[in-house]
Amino acid sequence: MDVKKVWTLYFSATGNTDKTANTIADALARRLEVPAERISFTRPGEREKEYSFTEGDLVVVASPTYAGKLPNKILPDFQGKLHGCGALAVAVVTFGNRSYDNALAELCAVLEGDGFHTVAGAAFACRHAFTDALADGRPDWDDKRAMETFAGQIADKVKNLTELPAPVAVPGDAAAPYYVPKGTDGQPAKFLKAKPQTDLGKCTDCGACARFCPMGAIDPEHPALVPGTCIKCHACVRKCTKHAKYFDDPAFLSHVAMLEQNFTEPKENAFFL
Repeated sequence: MDVKKVWTLYFSATGNTDKTANTIADALARRLEVPAERISFTRPGEREKEYSFTEGDLVVVASPTYAGKLPNKILPDFQGKLHGCGALAVAVVTFGNRSYDNALAELCAVLEGDGFHTVAGAAFACRHAFTDALADGRPDWDDKRAMETFAGQIADKVKNLTELPAPVAVPGDAAAPYYVPKGTDGQPAKFLKAKPQTDLGKCTDCGACARFCPMGAIDPEHPALVPGTCIKCHACVRKCTKHAKYFDDPAFLSHVAMLEQNFTEPKENAFFL
C-alpha cells in the first residue's frame, strides 16, 4: 500500500506520550521514505480544531492511560475531532507502570469509529505522572530501540498490504468501566475534586502552569487559583521550575502511596500487528 505521509497526533500533558509517539512516527517515516508531520492535541486550543486525513496517510495517534482507559475529559475530542477518511492508523498508549488495562482497546475502537483503518497498536511504560518512583527515566534507550523496531515491523506490514487490513487485534474491552483507584487501605480513593495547591513562597506568578494546563483550568492572572476542571495530569507540577505546585489531598496521596508500594517492578511494553 502506498503511504505518502506519516502523521503524529498526540495528547501529552507531561511529554512522555509525545516522545513515544514521535519516536515511532519518525522511524516509520524514515523506513517508508516519506515526510512526517506532528500535531499536538494537548492544549485546549489545539483540540478546538478538527483534523481530517486521507488515503495515503499513516497516522500515529497516541494518548496516556488514565484509570485504565483514555482520559475521560479528552475522549470526546478524540471521538469528535478526528476524521480518518480511510487513512491507516497506529494506536499507541502510554501507562505509568501499573497497567494500560483497556486504554489500547478503547483507542483502537475510537479510531475505527472515526474512519481510520488500524494496522498496529502498542502500549509503552513511561514514568508515572504522579511519582518518580514508578518507571523513572522511561522511555529510556531500550524503550527507544523497541519503538524503532516496532516502527520497522509496521513499515514492513504496510508495504506488503494489497488491500485495506482488518482492524488490529489488541487485548482489553473498549466498553469496560474505568479502573477504580485504591488507597493504602485497599478501599476506593475518591479524589475527583482534588486540585493542585501552590506554595506562594516559591511561586513567581510566571504563569507557566496555566500555559501548560491541558484543560485551561488554572487562572493565568492568579496561578494559585484553579477554577476549571483538573484531570490530575500533573502538567503544572512537572512544568513548574520553582517546584511551587503540589497535591495535598489525603485520598490522592494515599493512592500514590499504594502505587509506590505495589507497582515498582518494571513493566514490559506490548506490541500488536
